[in-house]
Amino acid sequence: MQTPCQIRSWLLSTLWRSCALVLLLLAMPAAAQTSAPAVYKLRVVGGLAGLSQFTRWEEPFWTEELTRLSAGKFSADIVPFDRAGVPGSEMLHLLQLGVVPFGTTLLSSLPLQYLQYTAPDLAGLNPDIASLKTSVSVFRPYLEKALRDQQGIELLAIYTYPAQVLFCKKPFAALADLSGRRVRVSSTGQADFLGALGAVPVAIAFNELVGNLQSGNVECAVTGTTSGNTLGLHTMTSHLHAMPLTWGLAIFAANRAAWEALPPDLRALLRRELPKLEASIWAESERDTAEGIACNTGQSSCKVGRKGNMVQVPVSVQDERRRQDIFTATVLPRWLKRCGMRCAEIWNQTIGSARNIAVPTSP
Repeated sequence: MQTPCQIRSWLLSTLWRSCALVLLLLAMPAAAQTSAPAVYKLRVVGGLAGLSQFTRWEEPFWTEELTRLSAGKFSADIVPFDRAGVPGSEMLHLLQLGVVPFGTTLLSSLPLQYLQYTAPDLAGLNPDIASLKTSVSVFRPYLEKALRDQQGIELLAIYTYPAQVLFCKKPFAALADLSGRRVRVSSTGQADFLGALGAVPVAIAFNELVGNLQSGNVECAVTGTTSGNTLGLHTMTSHLHAMPLTWGLAIFAANRAAWEALPPDLRALLRRELPKLEASIWAESERDTAEGIACNTGQSSCKVGRKGNMVQVPVSVQDERRRQDIFTATVLPRWLKRCGMRCAEIWNQTIGSARNIAVPTSP
């Protein structure tokens, strides 16, 4: 009987052989044996299935817009990463190997060896989208260079999901009231933040969130304002806190060899159009953050989601002060401890400088 490690090794080997075939096909015209014009088809791994980032933006771009923009010369297939059979924690490594030529991964899912890349969306860092934009803007040059030089990966876009907020079954009036409650989290940083409030963080995958709420394993959950509405949390929980704990940054990137193997005009088209796709996703995420809150709380401004009657817990002065204290005293120090001194230097040169949150660079 094969061990899990042997199975994983076999899977990676199989995926590598498949990728080599895909890359070979990418380098060949689809009509190589005919006089028809050459057509290149890309294979892309996109974001989470069922959410608007994928359904409204990524999927139409790759399956429709690329063909239109290139007058039929280029096309693509896309599959959500949570349906592609690729663990989120493996995506960056598979991009590095070339097993996945073009893929999307959540920064929060990255394993320990890539922890430095998670800096822009640490829990409690960005209480609004303006702060998030600043963090990403100042961190992006480092991220692009490090991925290219250290992993052989070409960063093509950075996406964000709507704000990740707290949904709870029982009433609460402030963050302090979460002490003792079991709360679903999706990252170590969220666990650090909730733990500092005295809550009991429980790591649960997105597709298992509803079952755990219904069973009573958790009584609160951190998730997106709109994804929570899509899951029906407005019917399972009663109170929603408006403070974004995180946002859900994702990167879209390519194996550098696969990228450089593309026809120059296709690379130029993607360099021109992907920033537009990124901007559209960011604008949609900002709108969806407000739309999700409006729908979950039953406001008249709800246009797309399903109306609930949740109570919106406002962000008080005390909550904002608590956020800042927990970030500087708990979340950031623990991230630095896991990541090491290299991350202290990276932090100070990028986000720390821009946001005036410097940290010591020596023990």
